Amino acid sequence: MSLNIQLYTMLAMVSMGSGLGASLDTYRYFVNRSKSRPWFVFVNDVLFWMVQALLIFYVLFLVNEGELRLYAFLALFCGFAAYQSLFQSLYLKVLTFTVSSVLSLYRGVLTLSNIFLVKPIRFFIHILVVVALGIYQAVHKLLVFCLKLIYVPTRWVLFVFWRMMPKPVKRFLHMGFRYIEGIYNRAKNMIMRIVAWVNTLKNKGDD
Repeated sequence: MSLNIQLYTMLAMVSMGSGLGASLDTYRYFVNRSKSRPWFVFVNDVLFWMVQALLIFYVLFLVNEGELRLYAFLALFCGFAAYQSLFQSLYLKVLTFTVSSVLSLYRGVLTLSNIFLVKPIRFFIHILVVVALGIYQAVHKLLVFCLKLIYVPTRWVLFVFWRMMPKPVKRFLHMGFRYIEGIYNRAKNMIMRIVAWVNTLKNKGDD
């Protein structure tokens, strides 16, 4: 391995050590270990360290085709220590500011969308419902009024015709109404028996 490759390897591992420190602080910032379930923390820890190991090996593979030397681990540790002593406090401030800014922007977008989108749609739907109810009530009152106008004269006309009809015709119509009523009752009873029979077969099938 040439000196250039060794130098590139050390610089890459120092950078990856610093990146590992930043990634670890970011992971700790978003994962609340005290309020999370142990299995959830365990799974996230395993995934985090697997991803970090794969990234480090990938960078090492790009620099020196994946050759592991002792100085690579030392450079990785030096980069991590440099981050802890020099950049950690600054990075945490930047991370906190960035997360707070993103959350504030998100809340602002939600507030604006609620003011300019959700509330107008709700108001429009409310107006449509009020108008629809008003039309329904107006049409209902109009229909009731028209039915009353038709029903009252028709009732008197039928009453007059009934009084003017001969008794045999009344008797015939009365018998016809009874006959129709009997047919209706028989059909109703038959339908009820069929429904009861179907329910009995269904219950037996379920048993």
